[in-house]
Amino acid sequence: MPLSCYFELLHNKRVSVVFQGASSLSLDAKGRLSVPTRHRDVLSATANGHLTITKHPHGCLMVFPRPEWEKFRERIAALPMSAQWWKRIFLGNAMDVEMDATGRVLVSPELRAAAGISKDTMLLGMGNHFELWDKATYDAQEAKAMQGDMPDVFKDFSF
Repeated sequence: MPLSCYFELLHNKRVSVVFQGASSLSLDAKGRLSVPTRHRDVLSATANGHLTITKHPHGCLMVFPRPEWEKFRERIAALPMSAQWWKRIFLGNAMDVEMDATGRVLVSPELRAAAGISKDTMLLGMGNHFELWDKATYDAQEAKAMQGDMPDVFKDFSF
């Protein structure tokens, strides 16, 4: 079993999949991202290679296996009218994609532009989904976070 994904099995039912780890990747000339091998088998088994990509409010993209997207989509769709613009941002920009035979997915020009992604990226496993960042943007944001104080929620956290 890949180190980046953990399955919890209960009576032969898959309860959860956890994606973790960072991968530095490059988009090809057509805007396709090659999903790391360690994630491909899990995405094929749990989502038949069907993914959904949408905007994230921090300037990156969220990449969901389709079953996880459907849960997220339901939560967003249930929000009140006061959140209508956020519904538009998440749902209105969502693009369904499929991994091809070689494990690549096409990231639309609109979503690449929204996240400032041209070629070099960082793909981060974030539990039930991934974040896809422009590499330079991610590196700058991570350096800024590392220079700042840790949030209060970590004050009593033991490392």
